[in-house]
Amino acid sequence: MREIIFDTETTGLDNKADRVIEIGGIELLNHFPTGRTFHVYINPGDRKVHPDALAVHGITDEFLKDKPLFADIVSDLQEFFDGAKWIAHNATFDMGFINAEFERLGLAPVPSDMVVDTLALARRKHPMGPNSLDALCRRYGIDNSHRTKHGALLDSELLAEVYIEMLGGRQAAFGLTTIETRRNQSSEVDDVIEISYDRPRPLAPRLAATEVEGHAKLVTRLGGKALWAKYDG
Repeated sequence: MREIIFDTETTGLDNKADRVIEIGGIELLNHFPTGRTFHVYINPGDRKVHPDALAVHGITDEFLKDKPLFADIVSDLQEFFDGAKWIAHNATFDMGFINAEFERLGLAPVPSDMVVDTLALARRKHPMGPNSLDALCRRYGIDNSHRTKHGALLDSELLAEVYIEMLGGRQAAFGLTTIETRRNQSSEVDDVIEISYDRPRPLAPRLAATEVEGHAKLVTRLGGKALWAKYDG
């Protein structure tokens, strides 16, 4: 299963008027980072960065002047995300901006069943919160001390670590757990559902008492000749 953990930075909060100015993404394959990333800064045209947004991410109008327009990077963006789940923290916000940019170019929106919101997952796992990215980093012992400002690629890297931990950590791929997405009727994105197939109780032993006894006698006869004896004790 291929997933892209991503984040955006924008000129403001209104996706009808404000624009995307940074996108960062981390590729996961079966919940493990592949090392492939996507990162781009984007010129928002005549839309200026709102002071409140500037205080959050620190990306200035001057810095963005020579960056490509969204239309110039959209094919690279679509190629990187093609066929993968779009996974973001508070994904409704990010997808609102991405789909607004697509709409301006006459492109189809990202299907809602291809989007997963890690904030919804966190709220279900930790209903008492808090569930901001910083709070989840603290909860899972992920170092975010270098996060002095929001940044799309940095936040994607941190969220990838958080997401893996929420799904059971780096050993999750070896467990009998499947990950599904199901429609959240109160939002535009899917929730992640963990379904565990761990047995509620161990299976009863299948060896008869005579077989166990016979094995013990064999081990005794082998004594020091047993292959594993040099590792014993």
